Amino acid sequence: MTEGSLIEPLFHLAWPIVVIQLLQVTYNVVDTLYLGRLSADAVGAISLAFPLIFLLIAVAGGFTTAGAILVAQYIGARGDRSAGLVAGQTVSFVAVLSVAIGIAGYFYTRPALDVLPSDPETAAAVVPLAADYMEVIFLGMPLMFGFFVFSALMRGYGDTRTPMLVMVISVAVNVVLDPIFIFGFDSNPLVGWLETLPVIGALDFAGFEAAVYAATGFSGWGIEGAAIATIAARGAATLVGLWILFATTRGPAVSLEHLRPDLEFIEDIVRLGVPSMVEQSTSALAMISLTAMVVTFAPPVVAAYGLGNRLISLVFLPAMGLGRAIDTVVGQNLGADRADRAGRAVRLAATTGAGVMILVAVVAVTFTEPIVSAFLGDVEDAPETIALGVEYVQIRSVEFAFIGVSQVILGAFRGAGNTKTAMVLSILTLWVGRVSSVFVLVFVFDMGATGVWIGMAVGNVLGAIVGVGWFARGTWRNRYIDDPEPTPRAEPMED
Repeated sequence: MTEGSLIEPLFHLAWPIVVIQLLQVTYNVVDTLYLGRLSADAVGAISLAFPLIFLLIAVAGGFTTAGAILVAQYIGARGDRSAGLVAGQTVSFVAVLSVAIGIAGYFYTRPALDVLPSDPETAAAVVPLAADYMEVIFLGMPLMFGFFVFSALMRGYGDTRTPMLVMVISVAVNVVLDPIFIFGFDSNPLVGWLETLPVIGALDFAGFEAAVYAATGFSGWGIEGAAIATIAARGAATLVGLWILFATTRGPAVSLEHLRPDLEFIEDIVRLGVPSMVEQSTSALAMISLTAMVVTFAPPVVAAYGLGNRLISLVFLPAMGLGRAIDTVVGQNLGADRADRAGRAVRLAATTGAGVMILVAVVAVTFTEPIVSAFLGDVEDAPETIALGVEYVQIRSVEFAFIGVSQVILGAFRGAGNTKTAMVLSILTLWVGRVSSVFVLVFVFDMGATGVWIGMAVGNVLGAIVGVGWFARGTWRNRYIDDPEPTPRAEPMED
């Protein structure tokens, strides 16, 4: 990362991250695809559930970011032993947090949903489904966090391909379990899709389904089944990831003894992690505030908002990949005292990100309607939901190039250890640029759903402009760590 071409390390880091994020979105897309065959209300429910879940995930998520930053800078400074210690401390610290978050989340779910000022129809039909989904997710929270920690630490080390391969396993588990846990063996839409395929469609899938249903009577768990499938898939990724960290030579040199608390490293993780935690938490609160405004509309708008966000999350992937790659490149180069090279990498990534996102915007605008239509079956309110979803995606395409720039700038500040600056930029983007804009357009100018779509697009435009100006000041150039290796502890003297 610290010598030779910049294009090659950026590419080799970024493309597996894009694939990981694509696979990450696949969880939500698969849930949406199958729940859209269950009901439009189920699609609306997961759009309500996600920001509330993300709020508590963000509490521990900031500390995984801190672990990645420290690992990257120690690796750049050739501090391999310290990188292993940081990895072990991050795993143990986040494990304890995830248990606490899972317990707190389970009990806060229904009170949090009750606070939302929902439309009466939404409150009756959508909110209870969201509560059922969230309670299951929180019970499995420790299994979800293991992969997040593993992926972040490996990214800081400079290996993004191994987490990508683990993620493939996880998504495969989710794709198989999702339709079974949601629908069981009673009118499962997967059976209908399989029968339309060439060659294998000739097999009697309907007869097999009928036989299994007669033997088990299992008709699925509905929206809770989607949550259980996600937890099972995340758990598989966690087990494989932890095995790779502790039982193989891939990644930082971490061992079981590194799990024992070390206050010096925990202090560094907390100091860097708290601003990242605040950044992610305020992002989640911004999403909740936006959701609270959206649920004042009728269910088709709520469902279109959730569906549109799922599609926009796909659009984010190239920019997010570059942003995550740049934090490793900046971290390792600052660790090696190569601030000049880190700056060149940021400029290259920002330019590339903007160009790629312009192409993505063209594709999104051209094929919006068939893409949105694919996620809803012949269910109630489908035509209205599709029309609103198309309008949402097309309006937000204006901001795509700015997304590419803002994600790279945020990644650069994080990689440098300037997590407070990244926090401020994120708050500015979401609260000033997005939440305030939506509130004014909807409740002051009475623009309805269109006001939501336009307000959502303002945030990244503002964030990119301010972020570029801030980065140009050059205050990010000093690395966070002092010594690449800690002083070894003195051994006790023998008598």
